Formats: sequence, structure tokens, C-alpha cells
Amino acid sequence: MSREEPTATIAVIKIGGSIFTGPISYHRAAKFIERRLGAAPEEGLVVVVSARNGVTDSLLQEAQAILPEPGAAALDLLWSTGELHSVAILALHLQALGIAAAAFNVSQTGLILPERGFDAASAQFDSADIRGALRSHRVVIVPGFLANDPSGVTVTLGRGGSDLTAVLLAAGLGACRCELIKDVPGYFSDDPHQDAHARHLPALSFAQAVAMADAGCDLVQRQALEAAARHRLPLVVRSLDESATESWITSNPAIGEMPAAQTEM
Repeated sequence: MSREEPTATIAVIKIGGSIFTGPISYHRAAKFIERRLGAAPEEGLVVVVSARNGVTDSLLQEAQAILPEPGAAALDLLWSTGELHSVAILALHLQALGIAAAAFNVSQTGLILPERGFDAASAQFDSADIRGALRSHRVVIVPGFLANDPSGVTVTLGRGGSDLTAVLLAAGLGACRCELIKDVPGYFSDDPHQDAHARHLPALSFAQAVAMADAGCDLVQRQALEAAARHRLPLVVRSLDESATESWITSNPAIGEMPAAQTEM
């Protein structure tokens, strides 16, 4: 899948499962989107969502209570209910704020994986449905972590796959940026939950981020980092707190690519 020319009117925002901890968290995410729409009236948002925190593991345990080694097709279908729940609940919270968002299922998202187990980063993307929805809605909410095979069967993209979903959609739509919303405000020299003295990293290269992933930092899925690097797609890693720090991942932040991308905010 090739990257289209950047389009300043589309941004992709992925909201991870660590953010969705309960009903209040969905409302908080909806308020974040509302503020973003107000700050950039010309911009359409594609919001990629993960299942609520802990749900994917809970669904796996539920399946294994029935069958120790559940079949991949049934398990993927069961897992998809977590993401679809997040899509619907976030859409309802936006509706309560007066924002009509298009809530998509897996097939509408447009990601096609040739077969289960295939390299997820090479999934094909048909942007027609999302582009069509953006003509009448400023927000389109899609499930992360999931794709269809050519016959329409739901397949998963691996743990952390919502990051990859966001990158593939942003590249295919020619989005001006891809924001990954986490429970920490960007990258740090160590886990800030465990080390109060961890140093924030405001900018790093894709190579640095991949090296950190190899060293055990799973903040962003490795496949997503590699895909963003191939497409030269700037990534913003941040929390929902707009006053907090953030980290930009680009091809070469030392030559000023990050500030150029920031002007799109």
C-alpha cells in the first residue's frame, strides 16, 4: 500500500485500550474529540479505537474456559466484540455532545488481509467508505486491531494492532498526522509509572523507537513503527491531557521535520 500525498483536512487519532477504563473515560475521550474539532474546523477526524482495558484478555479467558485452544476464526470474532463496543459507546458519547459521528464495523473500515497469519503490515486498504463518510460527518470511528480476509471473515492484526490500524489508515488516506493516544504523555527514557525520574523524549527517530521496542518498550507496536517509517508518516504519541508533553517520531527529527509537522496541529 503506497502513501497518498498528505491531506491537511484529515487526521487519524488512535485511542488505546489503556485510556478506556470505564464509562467516564469514554466521555473524556469524546470531550477531547470535541475540543479538537473546535480547534480545527476544517479538519475531519478518523478515530481508531481499541477495546476497553482488560477486555481482550477477559474474552480470551472466556473462550479458553470453553475450549483450552479455541479456533482462530471464532476467537477473532469474539475479540472483535470488544472493539465494536468501544466504537458504539464513543459514538453515543459524541452524540450526547451534539456530534454525529459515523460508527463503522470491521468491513466498513476497508482493511483487507490476504489470509490469517499473513504479515499484517501489508494489509490492503480501500479508503472509499471512510472518504464517503467524511463527506457528511466530521468524525468517523473505526475499530482497531481488526481486518477482513478476502471472503469477509474477521481477522486480527496481533497485539498492539490498533496502532498498526491507525498507521495504515493514515498512510492510505494521506493524513497530515497520526496521533497515538496513550496513558503516558509520550516516550520516556524509562517507564514513568515506575521511575519518577524518567526523562521525557520530545522527539525521536523511527530507528530509535524501533530500538526501544526491541529493548522491551511496547508503547507503540513495532510493526506500526516500521510501517510509519516506510511511509514517512509522522507519529505523535501523547495522552488526552492537552497541556501535557508529547513525543514526535519522524524520519530525522534533527533536521527540523518535527516542527514542520507540528504546524498542522
